[in-house]
Amino acid sequence: MAKLQSLDANTPAQFMAETGPIVLANTFFVPKARTEEFLLLFRRQADFMKAQPGFVSLQMHKGTADSRLLMNVAVWESTEALATAFGSPEFQRMAAEFPDDIVSYPHIFEQIDV
Repeated sequence: MAKLQSLDANTPAQFMAETGPIVLANTFFVPKARTEEFLLLFRRQADFMKAQPGFVSLQMHKGTADSRLLMNVAVWESTEALATAFGSPEFQRMAAEFPDDIVSYPHIFEQIDV
């Protein structure tokens, strides 16, 4: 299973906040030899998530200049919808398939006016 790391130690309970719509920005460090395997597994997860209530959209991005970083940007109607999808047994089974040398940095954001 991929290792989960926090980008902000001050926000351990993001899934508890009742807010929405939200953006999940999940940055992954993927060793070069694992990129294709990671993307195959991720596409299965993405297909599952796209069918879940509250899902809005998803995009995957790759770092430039031979970067080992990939970033998923997903929009959800609410933290509750995202938490329900993440907590499902089917999603948890898929998450357990990711190799241990992949590191995931998920964080939940909400839009602000600027």
